[in-house]
Amino acid sequence: MYEPPVQRLVDELARLPGVGRKSAQRLAFHLLHVDEADAERLGNAIIDLRKQVRLCDRCFNITADIECSICLDLRRDPTSVCVVERAQDIAVLERTQEFTGRYHVLGGAISPIAGIGPDQLRMKELVARIDSESITEVIVATNPTVEGDTTALYIARLLKPLGVKVSRLASGLPVGGDLDYADEITLGRALSGRKEL
Repeated sequence: MYEPPVQRLVDELARLPGVGRKSAQRLAFHLLHVDEADAERLGNAIIDLRKQVRLCDRCFNITADIECSICLDLRRDPTSVCVVERAQDIAVLERTQEFTGRYHVLGGAISPIAGIGPDQLRMKELVARIDSESITEVIVATNPTVEGDTTALYIARLLKPLGVKVSRLASGLPVGGDLDYADEITLGRALSGRKEL
């Protein structure tokens, strides 16, 4: 449809998550009209990302060093670990400024339908950290989905025999939410996770 270089760019952009064919076309034509320096800066940023970013040896967060800045921060509580599915989940939790421990990135959630079992995730590395880092508390912050719940239950069964306190993030109604718009599962979780005032 387009000249081969434009079509290749549209095809590559359309492979990105959340970018459809029309958005990919708009982005390609935008990049076609920006200054060459801007286009080169974008291309170099992508190349640098691929060459310089790696996974933290301890928690599997993204980093440019052997360990990420969170693992190296001596002010953080080394006995408390929050388990997340993906590295980008850490940024969401960090914005709350409520958690002062360290993290562990599983690399996904247990999903038998997708062929992902505990062996495809970083469960062994989590268990190894329990003893080597004297971890006493694990907070499971997997997504509130069937896969996330399955993963959370698996982690609890795996770690409780080791004497570790395992908890799960509370789930329920969002702040400012309206009961009329909440589904039954969300309302059920809000009721079961209620706290005394």
